[in-house]
Parts: sequence; C-alpha cells; structure tokens
Amino acid sequence: MAGAKSKVVKRILIIVGIAMAMMLAATTWYVNDYYHADENALAIVAESDGNAEGIAVRTLTDGSLAFIPKHPTIGFIFYPGAKVQPESYAPLMQLCAEHDVLCVVVKPFFNLAIIDMNAADGVQEQFPDLKTWIIGGHSMGGVAAADYAEKHQGEFQGIVFLASYPANDLSGYAGMALSIAGENDQVLNRQSYDDARHNLPDDAKWIEIEGGNHAFFGSYGEQAGDGIATIARQSQQEQTADAIVELGKAL
Repeated sequence: MAGAKSKVVKRILIIVGIAMAMMLAATTWYVNDYYHADENALAIVAESDGNAEGIAVRTLTDGSLAFIPKHPTIGFIFYPGAKVQPESYAPLMQLCAEHDVLCVVVKPFFNLAIIDMNAADGVQEQFPDLKTWIIGGHSMGGVAAADYAEKHQGEFQGIVFLASYPANDLSGYAGMALSIAGENDQVLNRQSYDDARHNLPDDAKWIEIEGGNHAFFGSYGEQAGDGIATIARQSQQEQTADAIVELGKAL
C-alpha cells in the first residue's frame, strides 16, 4: 500500500516538474520575443560622445538612456511600449533633445513597463538642476507613466500619451496633458481610448497625426496588427516631438 502511494506521489511530482519547466520555457520565450530597435536608432545611441547636434547619450546608473542637450530647460521621462526595446525611441528623443528637452527612456524589467511602473525612480535625482519635468509613454508605457504620475503628485508639470491613455483617474491632474495618436493606428483600442477621455483634465490637448500609425512613434519596424502608415516614420516623429516641445514651452 505504501509503495503504491509512493508511486502516485512520484508521478505527481514528475507532472508538476514538467508543468513548471514548460511554464519557465514559455516565460523565457515571451520575455525574449520583443521588437528590436532598428539600425538608425542604435546608431544614435552609439554616439555617446555627442553627435552633430550636440546631444550626448548616456546610460544612467539604473540602465536608463539619457539624451542630454548642452543647455536643457526641462526633463522628460519616457516609458517604452510593451515588449519594445527602449533604444527604439532614440530618434524621437533626439528630436526633443534638439530643442533643449533632456529625455530619459527608462528600461523596465523584461521590456514590460506594466510590471515595472516604478522604473522612473531615481531619474530626477540624477539631474538636480532641472526643476521642471514631464512624464509620458508609448502604448502600455503610457499606462505606467500615468500610474507613476498619480503616485508622485506635484513632481511632473506635464504628462504625454503616445497611442495610449490612462487607466487611472487623472481628471484632477494639476499639470498639462497631451495625447497623440496616429490616424491609421490599428493596435490602439479606439473605444477604450475615447472612453478614457474622462480620465484626463478637460483642458487636455488631443492630437491625431494624419496618416500615422502605432509603430511609427518608435523605430522598431512594423508591429503586428498595426495599420499601414501613409506618412514617413520621420514625419510622425517630427510632429510628435514638435507637440512635446510645445507642451514643454507652455509650462
């Protein structure tokens, strides 16, 4: 009798072990299956000593990427989209930095900002001379940025959503809010996007980029399920940077 029970226990342990191994393999595959930055984005990141526009690119102590102009006037903390390599946003950050916006792209665990919403911790302290900050993110990164902004009331004078919206109530947010989406974005849930308007202040600015899509806010190729952009990636990023810079000047 005891031998039969022992065999049953052994079989159960084997089944549990196999199940755990399968879960580990699936998790490893998932976190390593992400959108990679394109050559243009990686080239910008590689110019660590400063490029032709005088923007220095630095890796901070927490792994975040900083795009530092010679005379920054405001700071911008940015959360990447889900499963998107942070370096993918280098071209957009570069454009903002050319207008004296110091940009920091955080590096969340496994490229998933939604499980690392506090990835912005400690960033501002590394640039103590900057007194004005905005925060934002792309897609799920915007959800994480909104959560962080709510938990750090008064630290950010502006918040930016790129193909994104807040899951929490920021209708009473004291700063300025900006939401930008591409006309041909097929990844963004439009119904949820429209429903979330009540989660932002009444004076929030909403911009739709004609011909833009979801992936063109970054530089990581095409995204599954996305619509086809009818404008150049650079054009979408330039329009986005212009809107962010304008927000910064209004603070």
